[in-house]
Amino acid sequence: MLLLAYLSVLLLLTLCLGFEFSACRTRPGPGQEAGAAPATNPAFRQFQLRFYRVYFLALWADWLQGPYLYKLYQHYGFLESQIAVLYVCGLASGVLCGLAWGWLEGRLGGPRSCLLFCACYSACCLTKLSRDYFTLLLGRALGGLSTSLLAPSFEGWYQGQHLERHDFPREWIPATFRRAATWNHGVAVAAGFAATLLAEWLGLGPVAPFLAAVPCLLLCGALVIRTWEESPEESRNRNLNGTPLSRSCADGLSCLLSDRRVLLLSSVQALFESVVYILVFLWTPVLDPHGAPLGIVFSCFMTSSMLGGSLYRAAATRVQPLPLLCLAVLLALLSLSLLCFSTLPGRESPSQSFLAFLLFEGACGLYFPAMGFLRGRVIPESRRQGVLAWLRLPLLLLACLGLLALHGSGEGLEGPWRMFLASSGLMLAALLAVAGLFTLARHDGDMKLESESGAGGERAGDCL
Repeated sequence: MLLLAYLSVLLLLTLCLGFEFSACRTRPGPGQEAGAAPATNPAFRQFQLRFYRVYFLALWADWLQGPYLYKLYQHYGFLESQIAVLYVCGLASGVLCGLAWGWLEGRLGGPRSCLLFCACYSACCLTKLSRDYFTLLLGRALGGLSTSLLAPSFEGWYQGQHLERHDFPREWIPATFRRAATWNHGVAVAAGFAATLLAEWLGLGPVAPFLAAVPCLLLCGALVIRTWEESPEESRNRNLNGTPLSRSCADGLSCLLSDRRVLLLSSVQALFESVVYILVFLWTPVLDPHGAPLGIVFSCFMTSSMLGGSLYRAAATRVQPLPLLCLAVLLALLSLSLLCFSTLPGRESPSQSFLAFLLFEGACGLYFPAMGFLRGRVIPESRRQGVLAWLRLPLLLLACLGLLALHGSGEGLEGPWRMFLASSGLMLAALLAVAGLFTLARHDGDMKLESESGAGGERAGDCL
C-alpha cells in the first residue's frame, strides 16, 4: 500500500500538470482575456496577497486535521459506532450553523466571524488531548461550527472589501477565487505529507497534527486583527441584524416549489454530497487495517480531486457544465460499485478499494465546479441562501442516518459493504435527477456557457 500510494501521488501530479498546461494553451491571450487586467494592477495584487496569506493559513490548519481524525478516536479505544456518533455531531453542528449563517453574518461581520473561526477551531484541536468522550463530542461540535464558517467568513470579507472599500470591478472577483481553488488542492496535498511526518515519521502519534494546527490558527487570527478591517457594507448589515432566517427560508421554499430546475439540481447536490460525507467516514476503517499510510493516502485523494478540477477546466472550453456534472455522477457511481465488490466480507481487496476511492475523489473534483456554475445560473442570488438552508436538511438526514446505521447490526465486516451498496443507490438517484435536468436544459440558455470565443474558458473558472 505504501508503494502504491507514492506511485499514485507522482502519477496524479504529473497528469494534473499535463491538464493545466493543456488548459493554459487553450485560454485566450493576455490581450483578449477578461481577467488579464487584475494581473497588471499593483493595488489589486497587493490586496489579493493580503487575503491569500490569511486564507491559506486557515486552509492549512483545516487540512492538517483531515488524515488522522478517525485514527485518533480509534487510538483512544472507541468503537466504530461511537466514532460514527462523533462524526454525526460534527456534521449536525455544521449544518445548523449554516442555517444560521445569515443571522451570524449580520451580527458579527467579516473580521469577527473569521476570529470566531480561529477561536473555535483552536478549541476544537485542544479537545483532542482529552480521552473523555463528551469532551470529544464538544470538540466535534466546535469543529463542525468552524468548518461551516471557513469559506463564507473569509470569502465574504474578501468580496465586501473588493467591492465596497477598494471599488475594484466585480468581474475581477473570480480571478482571485479561481487561483485560491487551485492552490487549495496543493495546500491539502502538502498537509497530508506534513501530517504523516508528524504522526508517523516523527512518531508523535495521531494527535500531533491537531496540535500543530493551533499555532497556525493563532497566527491566522493575529493577521486578521492586524491587517483586516471591516467594510462599510458589513457595518450597515450588522446594524440591520442581517436577513431574517424565516423570510430567507420562505423565499427558498417558494423557489424550490416553483422551479423544477432548482428542485432537481438541489436533489443532485443533496444526494451526491451526503455520499461524500459518508465516504469521509468510511475510507479510514476500510484502508487502515491493511497498513495504509493515512497521510499519504489523504494526499493521493486530494491530488485526484485536483486532477478532476484540472479536467473540468481543460474540458469546459469545449463541453457544457451539465454533461460534465453527469460525467462526475457516473464516475462516482462506478467507484461506489467497485467499492461494493472490493469490500465484500472475506474477499476484501485494499488496493482495489484505494483505487476506487481515488476515482471517487476525481469525480468530486469534477463535480464541485460544475455544480457551482449551474447553481449560480439556476438559483437566483436573492433566494440562494434560503434554498441552501432547505437543501441542508435532507443532506444532514441522509448522511446522519447512513452513519448511525453503519454498525447498527454490530461491529462486523459487513457494515462498510452495506453502506457502499446504499450509497450506490443514492448516487443512482442523483443520476436520474441529472437525467431530468437534461430534459429541461434543451432550450434553457441559463444552464449553458456562452459560445463566444473566450467566454467558455473565463466562465468555466468563475465557479471556482
